[in-house]
Amino acid sequence: MAAALLIILGAMALLQVDSLSDKKFLLLPPVNFTIKVTGLAQVLLSWEPNPDQEQKKVNLEYKVKINAPQEDDYETKNTESKCVTVLHKGFSASVQTILKNSQPLQESSWVSAELKAPPGSLGTSVVNLTCTTNTVASNSTDFWPYQISLHCTWLVGEEAPEDTQYFLYYRYGSWTEECKEYSKDPLNRNIACWFPRTFISGKGRESLAIHVNGSSKHATIKPFDQLFALHSIDRVNPPMNITANIEGTCLSIRWEKPVSAFPIHCFDYEVKIYNTRKGYYQTEKMMTNAFISVIDDVSKYSVQVRAAVSSSCRAMGLWSEWSQPIYVGNDEQKPSVEWLLIVLMATICFALLIFSFICRICHLWTKLFPPVPAPKSNIKDVFVSTYYEKTGSSETEFEVISYVEDAGFEILEDSVF
Repeated sequence: MAAALLIILGAMALLQVDSLSDKKFLLLPPVNFTIKVTGLAQVLLSWEPNPDQEQKKVNLEYKVKINAPQEDDYETKNTESKCVTVLHKGFSASVQTILKNSQPLQESSWVSAELKAPPGSLGTSVVNLTCTTNTVASNSTDFWPYQISLHCTWLVGEEAPEDTQYFLYYRYGSWTEECKEYSKDPLNRNIACWFPRTFISGKGRESLAIHVNGSSKHATIKPFDQLFALHSIDRVNPPMNITANIEGTCLSIRWEKPVSAFPIHCFDYEVKIYNTRKGYYQTEKMMTNAFISVIDDVSKYSVQVRAAVSSSCRAMGLWSEWSQPIYVGNDEQKPSVEWLLIVLMATICFALLIFSFICRICHLWTKLFPPVPAPKSNIKDVFVSTYYEKTGSSETEFEVISYVEDAGFEILEDSVF
């Protein structure tokens, strides 16, 4: 029992000695910290352990802190680190030595290094830089079955002189290439670039670095860098060889995966079915390359399909454009009783209208149904007396016309009869 107690006390003493020794252990910062540009939007941070650092059986590590252009920090056991970032705003970083497993965490002071922003007048660099990639089938070799094209556009800086000319470069991995096919504005300044074939990987996950600089006789043009995630700029191709068939009330649709380096299981699909007679859309999402729907067999349908790379194979990106529509079915409708009645009534009304118009033009009503004579309630007699006198070769004509009103006519009858 006494021996066990002595062993426990000795172990506790050793732990206290180790703890005291850890507290006295001094961490020194790294030396020869440098920042070197190794490519477009890419730098290499390197340093060396402090030669005066006390050697002890501990695992020394390093903490790197990015100060600009965007704050970030991480830990590493190495004495160098690559960093991909934009450089047109300058770059600065710091590093320190840390004792990873100490409680509390022991760390040295910081050492820092900086890259100045490249020279250039404000407002002369390009703005609104956008890029898209697209996959095309390669006919050259089986080693590269697919090729990636790149298209970038931008606007001229507001303060850029009229003689400004811009030049674009891209870097993917260790490969850097300058654009050779530009589109120009009315002042002959480059405002777009086209790479029909690049060294970008069709299934790559690295960032794409784009660098645009410029030249002018009147100002120093400030360069511009931008990083793009491939999944966010990849313009996926639409599915291929779409077929649609109707059997009874079942619409069956099939297609093939888009032209892409990704295998068939890496795609999500969306099908759009448009009923041209009723005028409504049906949209369905799926992971397979086939779809069956119950439909009205007397309608005509427009079918389109689009695709996107699934999140199981890379970060979710953009949907492709819709495929060209294909049509299936017909617009012939089976006649119904309601439609027959409507057509019949319209025909009868039209016939009656035409018959009435013909009767009015040809006076058929008067000929077919002459008016019946009826006694007159008021009688007006018109007495006309004409006297002619002829004397010699001259001829005199007198015409006297008398109108007798009703009342006068009654008096005359009384006097005669």
